[in-house]
Amino acid sequence: MRRNTRGTLIVVNAGLAALLLILTLAPEGAVGQPAQRARGEYTVVGGKIRGGPGNAIWIVDSANQELVALRWNDSRSQLEGLDYRDLNADSKEQPGR
Repeated sequence: MRRNTRGTLIVVNAGLAALLLILTLAPEGAVGQPAQRARGEYTVVGGKIRGGPGNAIWIVDSANQELVALRWNDSRSQLEGLDYRDLNADSKEQPGR
């Protein structure tokens, strides 16, 4: 190995080691952590989908003001997401015509 390449590798490795040390010693939540969410308070309601086949369930998280609509997919045996709404943002919108 040439001397120039070896020196470059040493500098890069030292930089990566320093970055790892900084990230390891950083306070919890200081590096790109999302804000803490409130513990959810959930209400689940089921019913028919208007204009479509099958049924859906709506899950309302009243603590975080969110609503999720889901339906069961028989062929995959799993729930599929239909829609998500941020109820807090919806309540701040001005009604339009």
